[in-house]
Amino acid sequence: MEMKYMKIIFATGNQDKMREIREIMAGASYEICSMREAGIDLNIEENGNTFEENAVIKAEAVAALAPKAIILADDSGLEVDAMDGAPGIYSARFMGRDSSYQVKNQYILDQLAGLPREKRTARFVCAIAAVFPDGEKIVIRKNMEGWIGEKMAGENGFGYDPIFWPKGYDISSAELSAEEKNRISHRGKALRAMREKLVEYARAHRQ
Repeated sequence: MEMKYMKIIFATGNQDKMREIREIMAGASYEICSMREAGIDLNIEENGNTFEENAVIKAEAVAALAPKAIILADDSGLEVDAMDGAPGIYSARFMGRDSSYQVKNQYILDQLAGLPREKRTARFVCAIAAVFPDGEKIVIRKNMEGWIGEKMAGENGFGYDPIFWPKGYDISSAELSAEEKNRISHRGKALRAMREKLVEYARAHRQ
């Protein structure tokens, strides 16, 4: 099976995430679309205990409806050490799904108020699962280390980007250019690693 014949459905309806995915995977010789673009309307219960488990749950749910496609799904979030790893796997649902990230971010800033940088360590985590038409599964996890800033800054990112300062930078993730963020981010690292696995899969299954 040549790479150009591979169809990939990414199990997400998040357009910000799809924009990042397409930027990172640009130039690849396969079609990649979201669930909505593939005509799949599915409410998936993410009841796993880890990022990896939730990514697999989502990928398998979509694979059941599109058995001939390669399905990718990710589960990602922010772990704040001073909050015992919260919001973690509940990052999207933290303080309720309907609460804005302005509210979520301000809450985290309030929880860490007065703490020095060394006590504000945090990381973004991304686990990506792939389910192939032959039933093979792959899961990859990557992190981006950093700390929680003392204020929200930047408008280039989304989610928790405005309060996260990547290690080695004196600006927030939301102040980075898209190219720089994709180069160092948890999702960028995980997608590039998964892209290598997709190439290996295509070569192994070439007809």
